[in-house]
Amino acid sequence: MAHCRMSALGHVVGGAETVVRALLDALGPEGTLMAYTGWQDEPPDDLDALDDEKGRIYLEEHPAYDPRVALARRDHGRVPEALRTWLGARHSGHPEAGVAAIGPFAEALTARHPWDDAYGAGTPYARLAELGGQVAVLGAPLDTVTLVHHAEAVAKVPGKRRVSYGMPVILDGERHWRTFSDIDTSEGALPYERVLGEEDYIEHIARSALAAGKGRSGPVGESTAYLFDARGLIEHAVGWIERNFASGGSMELG
Repeated sequence: MAHCRMSALGHVVGGAETVVRALLDALGPEGTLMAYTGWQDEPPDDLDALDDEKGRIYLEEHPAYDPRVALARRDHGRVPEALRTWLGARHSGHPEAGVAAIGPFAEALTARHPWDDAYGAGTPYARLAELGGQVAVLGAPLDTVTLVHHAEAVAKVPGKRRVSYGMPVILDGERHWRTFSDIDTSEGALPYERVLGEEDYIEHIARSALAAGKGRSGPVGESTAYLFDARGLIEHAVGWIERNFASGGSMELG
């Protein structure tokens, strides 16, 4: 699973396509490349805050999610969109938590992405670890490591913050407005600010995983690359969360 910030790498001849080709070359013919895509043009979360006319327009006219044409989120860089449109790529089909993949395990990774609890068990994120995968961070900040959301989802702690949001999707060939339910991945599923203050919890967990030997770093272009063992990162993140929020509150930094 790759996260990349192109601007941090310096000038790359061929741009995102070159990065995808380099990753596929490094993986070899038996390897599979995956990236989080999301949906760039998703409807706003706060539809209830819009006036009646604007809200009606979104509900009635916003295009239904179609992974074949829906652009990957720009704030996660150019590589996910390059991968989404790559010849032979598979997509998990979830409008918010979706991933794209190319390679021998692409179908296994992307099949049957649950509509609700889309970062938890039975999702592409769980399968990445089950298949012995890794997470590569190429110049991107450590707060972009999406796999930490999977750890949040499966950690056995009480009081997780949850959200509901609506998206137009195609069901049985027709457009429907569906309500999704998941942990809060925007603000965080737990009150991390009680433990970390203003520090980003995803970055903190990723750095502590590196310190615990669950990953390594090295140069890439003009920046730094990190490579995590997916299973090791999840186990470390789950342990950190369960130590600090065993009773729904903060205990230790760990």
